[in-house]
Amino acid sequence: MVTAADGSLLAVLEGRKDNKSDPGGGDIDLVMKRSEDHGLTWSKLVVVDDPGEKWSASNPSIVVDRAGGRIWLAFNRWKPGKGSVNSRPGTDDCQSWLRWSDDMGRTWSAARDITKEARDFERWGSMFFGPGGAIQTKSGRLVIPAAMCPDTCKVMGGATGWLGSLELMRPYVVFSDDHGTTWQRGELVAVLGDENQVVELADGSVMMDVRQGNGERRFVTVSRNEGSEWSWPTTGQTVTAVATSIERFSLKAAGSDRNRLLWTGPDGPGRRHLALRVSYDEGQTWINQKTLSGGIAAYSDITLLKDGTVGVLWERGVTELSQFVTFTRFNREFVEPPGTLVPEWR
Repeated sequence: MVTAADGSLLAVLEGRKDNKSDPGGGDIDLVMKRSEDHGLTWSKLVVVDDPGEKWSASNPSIVVDRAGGRIWLAFNRWKPGKGSVNSRPGTDDCQSWLRWSDDMGRTWSAARDITKEARDFERWGSMFFGPGGAIQTKSGRLVIPAAMCPDTCKVMGGATGWLGSLELMRPYVVFSDDHGTTWQRGELVAVLGDENQVVELADGSVMMDVRQGNGERRFVTVSRNEGSEWSWPTTGQTVTAVATSIERFSLKAAGSDRNRLLWTGPDGPGRRHLALRVSYDEGQTWINQKTLSGGIAAYSDITLLKDGTVGVLWERGVTELSQFVTFTRFNREFVEPPGTLVPEWR
């Protein structure tokens, strides 16, 4: 989800037509709804990308370029029966594409193939964007989170008595310094993980929050050059393995009273209890947790609205996962009710 330059909200999703499976398990189109009233009402569903019968379009990641308001949509296409695990190096089993809109998402450009810029074509079997989480830094760089799978995606591994399937995916970013004309890859992060999200910190560095391949702790890494290179990862928040969201809420340098980052994800156990957490120290600690939903909840994405409120797009279930896509909106008072202890910047 993204907030366009005129304040419109765009929610882009995977329309899994055959079943709930990931790419490789059925026909998937990219679909979208727009809202022009801060999420109170939404347009009819429209198809943004239909790659073909039994093909899959997946992993939408959207970012607005402040220079002109162009909206960039990065996504993947997969041949029928192909997904992240079984796509082959040196083939177009897995493809990387862009579309853009200059009218706030009402219409979209023809698709542009950037497979060989976004992926080491001869050596990697697949890559995928986000989903979600793309940003534009203060310098103007467009940064889209991504993850790659080598020629072998999973192996059996073990440590300290544990033995199981070990995913070999590694995160990185794809970026553009010329408003989307050309795209480059940053270096791979030295950790096994995927579905990473990025946020620009107050000092201009970029922090990446990475879904763990195994275990209960996420990973965090920081780039001092906007995604070209990354620090040695450290362990992050305790959360089930799932895609979460991270977003800048306020910036002291921009006139706010203090710096704030927001994070959403299921507090657990498993994919349940969607939680909102706040960081006042640029992602070092997360406190003041609020519950957005007490039921089944999975993936989520945050956007800031033009009126200063916060919107969260998330997967909701009543009896099972992924029965609904829900939009939730809240204000500053929900984040920090009267009497909330707000630590000073250290």
